[in-house]
Amino acid sequence: MNRQTVGALMVLVASAGFGTLAIFGKFAARVGLNITSLLTFRFVVGTVLLWVILALWGRARLLRGRQLGVALALGVLYATFTAFFFRGLDFVPAGVAGITFYTYPIYVYVISAVALGEPLSARKLVALAASLAGVALIVGGDVAGIDLVGVALVLVAALGYAGYITGSRAALSSTDADVLAGTALVGTTLLYLLFGLASGRLVVPRGTDQWLVVFGIAVLGTAVPLFLYVLGLDRVEASVASVLGTSEPVVTVILGVVLLGEVLTPVVVAGGVLVLAGVVLVQSEHWQRVPWLG
Repeated sequence: MNRQTVGALMVLVASAGFGTLAIFGKFAARVGLNITSLLTFRFVVGTVLLWVILALWGRARLLRGRQLGVALALGVLYATFTAFFFRGLDFVPAGVAGITFYTYPIYVYVISAVALGEPLSARKLVALAASLAGVALIVGGDVAGIDLVGVALVLVAALGYAGYITGSRAALSSTDADVLAGTALVGTTLLYLLFGLASGRLVVPRGTDQWLVVFGIAVLGTAVPLFLYVLGLDRVEASVASVLGTSEPVVTVILGVVLLGEVLTPVVVAGGVLVLAGVVLVQSEHWQRVPWLG
């Protein structure tokens, strides 16, 4: 396989890994593991694994000075929007959360237009309208039993992730993506540890079930997909990677139905199609023909 094909497969596997996050969040609730403990141990284990991988690749180094401050600030933002996302899972099915959260690529373009001066075209505005219409359709589908509070929390998380991506894009002008991600995760982990200890909500997982959820989300949902995504971006264009990333909410929806017994209604399907159509539309403006597609 050529370099671009390998990169595309890496991004697809990484997206599938990120698509498991909501599923593990639901499993954590089932085995009695609170959000604070789940996320703290997720980032502790995930960060250690990521740094081991970076060390094996000879890339393990902490940033310094202003770059360190920016990376840690991004880590704090990552921690914040993650908390909103997993809190939202208390109110909505994993599939709905995955679809709603995936509106973030649209917000990235809006924020980039406002903060970075990137052009905001008519196509991007149509894409924004399509994705938001998809979320509105899901929220309005009473038959699906969708809770507005949960959708709002996940939307806030999506906006936070869009800010994280935009900030990372600006920071990448002076550092490498893998080093930035590794350093930011250190900030995220430290924040969760401090919050967990200060709040008294941090408990050590007990029993096989709870530890399986922790290692599952740390390995399959954090360290491995983060590393594969970075490697994939080194082989394919970012716009292509974003389109391939549409597999993320699809994986979440499928796993929610298969593993959690969630009901997939026509309203949720229609809303999801609108969200994904908006994402593909906004990316297609920069998407050139991909050689590995023949």
